[in-house]
Amino acid sequence: MTKSFSVLVVDDEKEIRDAIEIYLKYEGIKVIQACDGIEAIEKLDEQPIHLIILDVMMPRMDGIAATFKIREQKNIPIIILSAKSEDTDKVLGLQVGADDYVTKPFNPLELIARVKSQLRRYVTLGTYEDSNKVIDLNGLTLDPEAKLVEVNGEAVKLTPIEYRIVELLMNHPGRVFSIQDIYERVWKEPGYNAENTVAVHIRKIREKIEIDPKNPRYLKVVWGIGYKMEK
Repeated sequence: MTKSFSVLVVDDEKEIRDAIEIYLKYEGIKVIQACDGIEAIEKLDEQPIHLIILDVMMPRMDGIAATFKIREQKNIPIIILSAKSEDTDKVLGLQVGADDYVTKPFNPLELIARVKSQLRRYVTLGTYEDSNKVIDLNGLTLDPEAKLVEVNGEAVKLTPIEYRIVELLMNHPGRVFSIQDIYERVWKEPGYNAENTVAVHIRKIREKIEIDPKNPRYLKVVWGIGYKMEK
């Protein structure tokens, strides 16, 4: 990776922070450490950060609360670390704005691979489509050059993953994409058991772009097949 990146590693266990830092530094990535959510938010205000690795269980401010707070200001990728393996914990992290999750105990090489994957997506946001032309679908607009989505002229705050889903669907209005296809195109990984992950992001997108998310105007489900953006 040619660009110099900075990753914020947030965990109340110093041994875990130090171990992650060793692997990231080997990849040429600068590491900033924080011991809880409050310190993490302070670090974000002090220097450029390109990605956050964030533990769930921490004192003062846990990872879920910190993710929610960070998402009010920034769209940088967030990878949640969780000691729990239950789907509910993973879904909660995704619901508040995380882009990925890794369950403890984790394989360091898998974590680094996910970090590098998220960084590539972050800096090349939207480049899988060549056109820089603004797309307008009945008041829902997407500007690929500015990486901006608006509804009737009002800007919508999307996470990087949410933006890429919207961009994929808006670049092909009326075309139905299966859950597996969406996952593989956006996450660039095999879409095995992707239903829950994609559904969470679709629900969050609808909450942001639809007047009535339960009766969506733009992002439609085609039952038994997948999702499409209405022309």
